[in-house]
Amino acid sequence: MEDLTGRRLVVVTGASSGIGLAAAVHLACRGDQVVLVGRDPARLQAAAERVRENSGERPELFRADFAILDDVRRLAERLRAAYDRIDVLANNAGAIALQPLRTVDGFEMSIQANHLAPFLLTNLLADRVGRVVVTASGAHRFGALDPDDLNKPLRGYRPMGAYGTSKQANVLFAAEAARRWPDVASYSFHPGVVRTRFANDSRIVAFGMRFMPFRSPEKGAETLVWLANQERSRLINGGYYVDRRPRRPLRKAADPQLAARLWAASVKAVGLGD
Repeated sequence: MEDLTGRRLVVVTGASSGIGLAAAVHLACRGDQVVLVGRDPARLQAAAERVRENSGERPELFRADFAILDDVRRLAERLRAAYDRIDVLANNAGAIALQPLRTVDGFEMSIQANHLAPFLLTNLLADRVGRVVVTASGAHRFGALDPDDLNKPLRGYRPMGAYGTSKQANVLFAAEAARRWPDVASYSFHPGVVRTRFANDSRIVAFGMRFMPFRSPEKGAETLVWLANQERSRLINGGYYVDRRPRRPLRKAADPQLAARLWAASVKAVGLGD
């Protein structure tokens, strides 16, 4: 049984700013031992200082670029060496590309950074993780996932289409993880439209969301923190949540056959054994 009253170890990816940082601050103030994962060392240090100022404790920092799968493999090795148990893995890191980009691993940037990298990390840590929380998005409605062609968005590229496809993958991944790993609680959630550095970096996204109601990162992180804290008996394993309530995602993100196909394609893409 999980101990939700004592001090837990929580790993938060994409923790340098936005939702990830807000969640890390809240969890650290709760008394959890928080581990921050981010790409930029300077921003990671600044995030650690903010956590320390709010909670009184300085978190551990791990640098990794999810656009490089070897970085993810090294991150998993370092986390395994450092911790025997990870109570909560918050897969929050995200990216959106304004133009068609391939990573060094040969994949469209959004599908790798948002899905394949956290898929790989979670698989490499699965025997030590108690709970997985995935930052998905209502943008999964724009997804057109084809497990047989993960690079399909590169043709006729549209940033929100590629991003939505990766978010569709997030929802399917959490649901399939719950089916394959019944001892590991897995959830995905939509944080709302959050005013963060992530949106500000994308002029297209910022323009498209100009007239939408923005949330603060703290508000956007509420469901992540809630999913990390709730007793398992009160949650739907593999469920998708919005504003701390279960919601059924669109059919294309709730298809168990598609989820199984995505899992198999992802295993092959990142070089994992069956």
